[in-house]
Amino acid sequence: MAHRVTLRPHLGAALGLGLAAALLLPRLPAFAEEAPRRLPEAATHASEAPGAQVAVFAGGCFWGVQGVFQHVRGVTGAVSGYAGGTASDADYKSVSGGGTDHAEAVAVTYDPAVIRYDELVRIFFSVALDPTQIDRQGPDTGRQYRSALFPRDAEQARIARAYLDQLDAAKAFARPIATRIEPGAAFYPAEAYHQDFMARHPGHPYIAVNDAPKLEALKQLFPERTAPVLVSRPPA
Repeated sequence: MAHRVTLRPHLGAALGLGLAAALLLPRLPAFAEEAPRRLPEAATHASEAPGAQVAVFAGGCFWGVQGVFQHVRGVTGAVSGYAGGTASDADYKSVSGGGTDHAEAVAVTYDPAVIRYDELVRIFFSVALDPTQIDRQGPDTGRQYRSALFPRDAEQARIARAYLDQLDAAKAFARPIATRIEPGAAFYPAEAYHQDFMARHPGHPYIAVNDAPKLEALKQLFPERTAPVLVSRPPA
């Protein structure tokens, strides 16, 4: 089913609604349980080589996660895709059916001279998702919508673990953090119609209800980190 004119299939099926009916839904964050907040800075800072770096995040529907990172200063590219599974089933039909090991994910290319990996992780947990939800984000349920960090090297894995431990020790959330650390996963870009979806379709019902509030939270909580929207680029 084409995403250009409809809700995401799993959302439309779950609600039994067409587009016209969906437009009448109240524009509130769907199923949110942990509100966005400006979380503390990481106590452990990343030590990264100069030049472009890539970090991979999974936090439910990749439309919203990509849209948030496309507005973060120091990010030079954000690509929606799949991580955790194999190349043979890295396509939307397979992944959305729930029968793969993939999660919908976003590969973020960034300049560590402007923003470090630990700072990206902080923003991710602050505004891009509810990290206490298990195999779900908002209206989307299934392992393909799990929250996960996919470190690309030992340094990213170290920083990710340290920040999760820091948030747990501080009891930053009312419930345990469910986000997984899954090192060594390959990333596969998603189909072209998924790229830049929030930027190209800001009025789409799914975006308006579920993802626009994340972008507003970024602007309000991290104004010094917010930049004009950019378009996606393939990850390095």
